[in-house]
Amino acid sequence: MESGLTVAVYGAYGHTGRFLVARLRERGFVPVLSGRDAAKLEKAASETGLEARPAPVGDPASLDRALAGAAAVINCAGPFAATAAPVIEAALRARIPYVDVAAEIEANVDTFANFADRARAAGAVIVPAMAFYGGFGDLLATAAMGDWTAADEAHVAYGLSGWHPTAGTRASGVVSGQRRGGRRVRYANGRLEYRDDKQPTLEWPFPAPMGPRAVIGEFTMADVVTIPSHLSIPDVRTYMTVEAARDLSDPGTPAPAPVDEHGRSAQTFLVDVVVRSGGSERRAVARGQDIYAVTAPLVAEAVERILTGRTRTAGVASAGEIFDALGFLHALAPHVSFELRR
Repeated sequence: MESGLTVAVYGAYGHTGRFLVARLRERGFVPVLSGRDAAKLEKAASETGLEARPAPVGDPASLDRALAGAAAVINCAGPFAATAAPVIEAALRARIPYVDVAAEIEANVDTFANFADRARAAGAVIVPAMAFYGGFGDLLATAAMGDWTAADEAHVAYGLSGWHPTAGTRASGVVSGQRRGGRRVRYANGRLEYRDDKQPTLEWPFPAPMGPRAVIGEFTMADVVTIPSHLSIPDVRTYMTVEAARDLSDPGTPAPAPVDEHGRSAQTFLVDVVVRSGGSERRAVARGQDIYAVTAPLVAEAVERILTGRTRTAGVASAGEIFDALGFLHALAPHVSFELRR
């Protein structure tokens, strides 16, 4: 796509933001770099030759200047409990689409609860959690559902080779933990439940070549917001390989380190999504490298589809609701390999 359209990237100097800026440029967009830290923005601007527009989230006028002339805005700056609402407000004032990569469950709940009516009335497009956690799982679950209008349960199992979290991931995790009062959360019986008991450990039958692996059960991610936002599934469970969960919980685990010319880490992933209805089961499987890097093609594809009118609804909508899930997943090649198993 050789559009030349300007897209504002809030948090452009962060780990995921840098991947996204590169991917947008490959697609012919002109990113404008924005965020809270002026010094980091200027450094990123000098390295890329792109325009920098600093904008503290508490300064609406600065946010308006950051979005001036942009066709869309992408928010990569966590914790999203602090940034999502101000940047969405600025997008609504500018009358442009908003997309974010929030993995914070409560922040995504807030976006649906606080902006659904206004966005729908304005015909605006707001897509939260358009990332590896939240958007990707929702696309896979929606594709697996196919012509089903409802299911009894959905399971999203993350087979990560390991997890070297970024500083942003750790900061968002702290905020989420504080908002939950240290409790854990799961989605069951059609609602979020906050619990004090320990997460179960079990074995998940990942497809070959990974095979059965020990996972933390009810390792709840943003999929429990995105999937039930539009699919009639009362129980949505997510799982994480034990090794990756251990890496995340260890404060000594270093940040991701690049191993190839694209800046990706050596981390690999397999996402296994199973939906069940009665005695029937449908499955979608996806594989790739580096959960942070793969967020960039996810978001870039979303923005391109929004700006070219390839959407199914308006308002606040998750990836699986607003896009053709099957077509979207196939469009992610070669970054992701994907298959349905029915």
